[in-house]
Amino acid sequence: MDLPASLLSAGVEGAVYALAALGLLALARRLPWKELAGGVHLNLLLGFAVCLTLIWSMKAGVKPGLNLHLLGAMAATLALGPWKAVAALALALCGITVNGTLEWNDWPANFVLMVLVPVAFASGLHRLVERLLPAHFFIFIFVTGFAGSALTVMAQGLTASTVLALSGAYSADFLWSDYLPFFLLLGFSEGWISGAIITLMVVYRPEWVSAFDDRRYLLDK
Repeated sequence: MDLPASLLSAGVEGAVYALAALGLLALARRLPWKELAGGVHLNLLLGFAVCLTLIWSMKAGVKPGLNLHLLGAMAATLALGPWKAVAALALALCGITVNGTLEWNDWPANFVLMVLVPVAFASGLHRLVERLLPAHFFIFIFVTGFAGSALTVMAQGLTASTVLALSGAYSADFLWSDYLPFFLLLGFSEGWISGAIITLMVVYRPEWVSAFDDRRYLLDK
């Protein structure tokens, strides 16, 4: 969803601007800058940012602000860790703003709804799965990677739709009946594509997936 700030009410717009400022401040403080000085970590982050810029540029639309595209938040969170994932998605958001998909005054709202919310949800879901389910390779791949990616994009759609309804941009009935059902289909695609990416990375480059630990998921299994 690429959300024009013009659709938001003054109160909601002020709230998302404040959240965006707090998110950027937290990112500046929590981003592991020393890790990014090394080539592999920086290249992986930039690689995600470039790929997501291309993916986010390909979208389908229903009405203004009601666009649909793959998200990649869970894959980025598992591979990079939450704060580097926020940085990668923020760079991708800058990319689609530079290419004209968004205006710069739309950036804060989309940073909150397309970056902070899905990465926070993906990170929380990953920790919840680790706490409640056995540490097994197939649980990591199928529950966190596949199902988690689908749930993340659906949670992002639900959050953005709630913000639009609270702003009065569209009625809740319209969003519930004519927009949110598409996120079920999008979640299916997101789950398969992001899950496949994480699976390939775990198989061929497990050191590129920060959430994956051989000792936890493979040793004595």
